[in-house]
Order: sequence, then structure tokens, then C-alpha cells
Amino acid sequence: MATIGATALTYADWAKRMDDGYRVASIIELLSQTNEILDDMLVMEGNLPTGHKTTIRTGLPQATWRLLNAGVPNAKSTTAQIVDTCGNLETYAVIDKDIADLNGNTAEFRLSEVKAFLEGMSQQVAATLIYGNQHTNPERFTGLAPRYSTKTTSNSQTANNVLDGGGTSSTNTSIWGVTWGNDTLHGTFPKGKITGLQHRDMGEWPVTDSAGNTYQAYRDHFKWEIGLVLRDWRYAFRVANIDVTQLTGVSAANLINLLVRGLYRLPTAPSTASAIQTSDTPEVRANMGRVVMYANRVVRTYLDLQAMNKTNVLLRLEEFDGKVVTTFRGIPIRTCDAILNNEAQVS
Repeated sequence: MATIGATALTYADWAKRMDDGYRVASIIELLSQTNEILDDMLVMEGNLPTGHKTTIRTGLPQATWRLLNAGVPNAKSTTAQIVDTCGNLETYAVIDKDIADLNGNTAEFRLSEVKAFLEGMSQQVAATLIYGNQHTNPERFTGLAPRYSTKTTSNSQTANNVLDGGGTSSTNTSIWGVTWGNDTLHGTFPKGKITGLQHRDMGEWPVTDSAGNTYQAYRDHFKWEIGLVLRDWRYAFRVANIDVTQLTGVSAANLINLLVRGLYRLPTAPSTASAIQTSDTPEVRANMGRVVMYANRVVRTYLDLQAMNKTNVLLRLEEFDGKVVTTFRGIPIRTCDAILNNEAQVS
């Protein structure tokens, strides 16, 4: 039998949400996170009912140096198709009608619960964007870490864009550089469906308890169908194995050096960041997207302290729309609390 109060609000829960005047208290969201990756992510409708199919070039035609009076063989390019599927994150909030109606604060009480569901689902999606692995959890989508999970180039092409911060224990974190764009990296949702986190107030319903007995309750339905499409792996990089216990001192990773190297792994980047550009036409390069870097607040703190160092010329604190933003060669560094501090060593 399920533990009472594990999935349903009780009178004890109600009491914990009331102030001394029996009004719904202002709840301090100690479990909230900052995951700016959700604000930045470009989202496009998939071309499949379950996700998105991408066609990539895998081989270029090879011409032949011809001798006089001798022919040359035909040639062709080769392509491959990759399918990125979506996951369906879904849940219900069920509140006993009599509990919600206590003291006439029904709407306010229900809203306090809805906010928690929205925050919780946002954290789950942010964590999946980084660490989701469809091979181990087939109901989810695959995030960035499984795609850039090795620095051994013989194991994966993406290893070319994984840089080693030198950490060898399990107290590591990563900095991610990604290019959000139509042809590089973007979020997706199933063809013909609705994008984003959906909330539906289903009103009052009869529901059953663990014993099969019926009572009236308010129900809210939450649903989020989302996936991540990596169309061109060259347009993202990972600075892995950053030991968070050694961010200063002689053993600390040289993050400035690693970020410079990471930006030069991208085929094209803003001219402030890289002098090397892809051989694509200027029109193609212009549509490649927006480069952003993500780190958790431990690394962000360290980078902000470095930005205030007068001898530093690459990291800067700039103001956009009234907010202070850390930039590296003009590229914003954003906070993503979903990036862990206990990553295993990437080998």
C-alpha cells in the first residue's frame, strides 16, 4: 500500500502552507534552480510524428587526376540519416477538494501547487538536455553528455570536440559551448503537436484512493513533449574533467586556454571569438546560429572572479537588458544548475 501523503496532499500539507492569518503563505522555493539553457534553446517542429530526421553528408566525391587518352571513374557523395526522437514528460496534480477549499483560498492554494510542478518539470527537462540517455532510459531523449562522452577519437568523431580539464576523480564538472540554429543544434517536438510545457486545469473529478474508494478532487494535467536534435556535431564542444575542488592553485585547469581551444573547434563562430571560419558561403555561415556557453554556478563564480581581474582581457562583465552577463570573447556564458559537480572522468 502506498504511503499516505506520498503523492496526495494531506491536511498536514495544507497547514504547512498557511500563514498565521490562514492565508496561503508565500512559499520560499529552496529547490528552485537557474537553467538558462531552457531560455536560449531554439525549438523547431519535427519532421516526424516522433521526432526529427536529419540527413548528413558522410563522404565527398573524389576526382581523379587524368592522363591523356585515359578515362576517369565516376564518383559520388554519400549521406546518412539520423533520427532524434522526443520524450513525453507527463504528470497529474490531484488535490482533495475539501483540502483545497479550506478557508476559501481554492485558486491560490492550487496555484501554489502548480508552480511546484512547473519548476520540477523544468528541472527534469534541463537535466535531460545535459545527461539524458535514450539507450539506458528509452522513454527519454538523448542529451549532450552521451553524445560527447569520450575524448578518444578512435571511439567517436565527437571526441574531437571534447577537451580535457585534467580532473581524474568523480568531482568533475563540464563547460558546454553550443550553437543554437536550424542546421546545427535545436530542440524539437513531434510533428503536428504543440510545443512547450502544457498545463490544463481539468477542474473537479471523482478519483479513487489506494483502497479503491472515491472522493472529489481538483486535477491538473501537465505535459511536455520535447527532444534534442544535434544536426551537426561540429557546432558544440565540451570542456570536461574540470575538478571543482581544484579551481584555483597550481593544479587548477586553465579554463581560459580550454575555452579558446573549444571555440576553435567550431567550424564558424562570431569574429570576436575565432578567426577561422567554415568554407561554406557567407549566407550559410550567417544561418549557423547563436553560440552560447553554459556552466553551473560553481564555475560561473570562478569565471566572474576572473572577469574582474584587471589583467584579464578575454572574460568581461557586460550589461544586456539591464542584466550583468559574463562574456568570453563576446560570447555569453550562462548559468545551468543542471550541470553536475560529480561527473565521472571522461576518458
